[in-house]
Amino acid sequence: MESNKKIKTKEEIKEIMEYAERQGKKVVFTNGGFDLLHVGYVKYLQKAKELGGILIVALNSDSSIKAYKDEKRPIIPEKERAEVLSALECVDYTFIFYNPTIENILKELKPKIYCKGGDYVIDPKDATEEKPAINQNERKIIESYGGKINIININSDASASKIIKKIVNLFKEQ
Repeated sequence: MESNKKIKTKEEIKEIMEYAERQGKKVVFTNGGFDLLHVGYVKYLQKAKELGGILIVALNSDSSIKAYKDEKRPIIPEKERAEVLSALECVDYTFIFYNPTIENILKELKPKIYCKGGDYVIDPKDATEEKPAINQNERKIIESYGGKINIININSDASASKIIKKIVNLFKEQ
């Protein structure tokens, strides 16, 4: 696939996870689009890494981002986003997934520690407009095999959408 040793296929990730777990290592799993990498993403990934020995990042493909964001996104193509993520010291492995949701990946890989950002809550009873509940299908899948969901809060209001808006506003007059 790639010459970068941290970018793998889903099948390779499955083998890595199984081997690590046989060795007694904690594997931490997260996913996202990670378009326009910013300090909020970096802090999030660093905190996720602190939860275990190996951090695996499932990266949304361009087509899956278009499905849940809009046709104009992502800004950075999937292969470049994978390269940038893999350059981070805290990320051990990454792979691109093409499904519209992460559900099938969770069913197949069964990560024991699954991380979501602090912009979510686990229980729908705790949800607000600012902090919606995570996808309840994801929650049911993780809980079905005894996995744990960790919500990672960071002190950053950075977002790719805010960066895009700022760039548009700064350069719309030119």
